[in-house]
Amino acid sequence: MLERHEIETFLTLAVELHFGRTAEKLGVTTGRISHVVKKLERRIGAPLFERTSRVVRLTPIGHRFAEDLTPAVAGLEHALRRAVEAGRGVTGRLRVAFLGEWTAPTLLKAVSLFNRRHPECEVSVHEVQLYNSRASLVDGSIDLLLASYPFDGMACGPTLLRENRVLAVPSAHPLAKVPSVSLEALADHPVVQYPAATSAVFKRDRTPDHTPSGRPIPKGPAGNTFSEMLTLVAMSRGVLPVGEHTRLYYPRADVSYVPIHDAPPIERGLVWLETNTTARVREFVHAASDANTGTV
Repeated sequence: MLERHEIETFLTLAVELHFGRTAEKLGVTTGRISHVVKKLERRIGAPLFERTSRVVRLTPIGHRFAEDLTPAVAGLEHALRRAVEAGRGVTGRLRVAFLGEWTAPTLLKAVSLFNRRHPECEVSVHEVQLYNSRASLVDGSIDLLLASYPFDGMACGPTLLRENRVLAVPSAHPLAKVPSVSLEALADHPVVQYPAATSAVFKRDRTPDHTPSGRPIPKGPAGNTFSEMLTLVAMSRGVLPVGEHTRLYYPRADVSYVPIHDAPPIERGLVWLETNTTARVREFVHAASDANTGTV
């Protein structure tokens, strides 16, 4: 078995590729680093590093060893963290929220699995709107939010949902009769805007300033909620790129949804304040990932 200090020394040197920096990072002498590496190489029976006066490089065997060892160490650390958290207990109250009606079932699957794993922790579920989603995380009203990416300035979990993009247009609009549209079509129509509270990064993804070819996209009026934005579309105040599930959860006789054939999918997942990365939050993120990949 490898000792912890041997693993730590080897993996640190594999990243730093410098004996001095490795020694400084680990708080030991360069002689100690050299001793540990030589001991490992004797045990393996082959050099792990090529060393010259100017450079340190991994040998092919050393490179493979690092590739094999890194995920194993990560798995051990994860198992240790889970055991520590289980020993301390995931208790108290966790406030989770969803943004967009169709995301609620995914969130509730996560809540169900989390409750089975941690029955001593109370979970409350809330709905937020576009105008207060970020503020609710910042002021501590909620701990976690299932929302659309990109959600900059927050810690983000794995993607839980993906959907294709469609263009919301008035039902009487000429585009309502075509089988699909290109992102280039946005340059020919005002685009309804998200509220000022949403981030610039998110807006660039959903309602960009230019088409892929560089044509400017005219800006239409902004809405405070998603329903308001669709109402602006119905009033012929502009068009709006949305996710394809909108047609199921927001069916309207006055709005049609046309596939956008050259747009990347929309991705959604959990977001939270980095400074609020508690054991409860981490365990809920794990539960959400497991619940929506079939791992229980």
